[in-house]
Amino acid sequence: MIDLGAFGEALSLLASSPTAWVVVPIGLLIGLVFGVLPGLSVPIAMAVFLPFTLNMDFVSAILFLTAIFTGGGFGGSVPAILMNVPGTTAAVATCFDGYPMARQGRHNEALGIALAASTVGTAVGYILLLLLIQPVSRLVLQLGAPELFMIALWGLLLIAALSEGYFWRGVLAGAVGLLIGTMGMSSAGIMRGTAGSMYLLDGIDSTAALIGLFAASELFALVRAEYIVADASARTVELRRIASGFLHAFSRIFIILRGSLLGSVIGTVPGVGSSVANLVSYTAEKSLSRHPEEFGKGCPDGVIAAESANSSSEGGSMVALLALGIPGGAGTAIMLGAFAMHNVTGGPRFISDNKDIVYAIIAGNLVQALLLAGVGLLFLRVAVLVVKVPLRILVPTITALTVLGTYALSGTMAGPVTLAAAAILGVVMKRYHYPVVAMVIGILLGRMMEGNLLRTWQLGRGDLTIIFERPIALGLLIAMVLTVAWPVLKADRIRNLVRGRVRATPEA
Repeated sequence: MIDLGAFGEALSLLASSPTAWVVVPIGLLIGLVFGVLPGLSVPIAMAVFLPFTLNMDFVSAILFLTAIFTGGGFGGSVPAILMNVPGTTAAVATCFDGYPMARQGRHNEALGIALAASTVGTAVGYILLLLLIQPVSRLVLQLGAPELFMIALWGLLLIAALSEGYFWRGVLAGAVGLLIGTMGMSSAGIMRGTAGSMYLLDGIDSTAALIGLFAASELFALVRAEYIVADASARTVELRRIASGFLHAFSRIFIILRGSLLGSVIGTVPGVGSSVANLVSYTAEKSLSRHPEEFGKGCPDGVIAAESANSSSEGGSMVALLALGIPGGAGTAIMLGAFAMHNVTGGPRFISDNKDIVYAIIAGNLVQALLLAGVGLLFLRVAVLVVKVPLRILVPTITALTVLGTYALSGTMAGPVTLAAAAILGVVMKRYHYPVVAMVIGILLGRMMEGNLLRTWQLGRGDLTIIFERPIALGLLIAMVLTVAWPVLKADRIRNLVRGRVRATPEA
């Protein structure tokens, strides 16, 4: 499956391109900074620095952009762990256990664990890309609108496993998220949910909504506290403990590998990628765990599962770009722009005619994964100092950054207004135990689901049973039903066992 001759040429190409090894650490640092700052995103960083790649050779340019991609993938976990603010949509599941660990004074260990999982996840994703790029690219071509709709629906219904005891509230929250996500002008030219406002014609800013639902609503809960970490003795910043967390993750190597495999596979699907991969991996690990009750309360396994999946999905997303010339998301769309700037066209011909360049990009990214460990440890030594900042200073600062960030994204007051509305909604949802994550997934997947459902309806000429006629779509439907039903059946079985034991216990 690997052309060893071309791989040897790729290594020579990397060795003869010193520029690449100058720009890669810089790209990692840029990605880390943009991933950490609320309101800024990795695609924004890549777009800002895209013009700088014009004077680089093609391999150096792509490695620079993928370094920003890699750094940002991990960078988003830092605010997720320290402040419950998912720096990117890929870090949503990292909040579930990372933030409780920080509140317990285990922030150093949580960040070290996340860094290790991200490092290994990135490496596994590119190793799989190296081995399977050609067969996987053929499989991706078989995914049509019905399959993409089922994948998006599957991602939405994962709330069944994430919302223990509140299944139907999760379904309702997800449905409302879908409605919010499809606000604005439809592809048919029909306005939905705009209430006559011209500002909503393009829909709402999903990034502003995500930050509001998760971050701003959490800030309200922190107003009466003095520090993120209540225990003064636990507000330490120790590189030794970060390194300890880093090494601890390798004792859970099978969890890392499971998350990496899931992330790589889901990352190959255009439009889905890391936003769903981290949730799928988290849910799967929770279902397989012997102690699922620990998840959501500061369980390191939850951080490992989420971070390994969202990092490995990067390698999966490169499949569509390199093999098909199709961007799988905003980040790879900007990379496609770099292809055009260097007069290169991705696709099957690109792989067959330029195997040495393809292998050079993959090998360069494997080295990037190792560099991420070193650069990330040094970066964390500074980033983790946030736990020492009093909340009377931190809360206004984060609020200002999120407002400015959302304004920068939209260029109008629509961003900050969306942020404020989402924050209020998030507070109400948490108060009445409606899962916020379900609404977030609905918002993120709304447009994609609508578009693919419409195309499925057109393919079936008004008959949606076409899903049952397509083997891959049918397989996804079965897997989705099993994923949703298994936690429910497992919970019922546990309740029945408990009842049986209570009945069997003689009265005192």
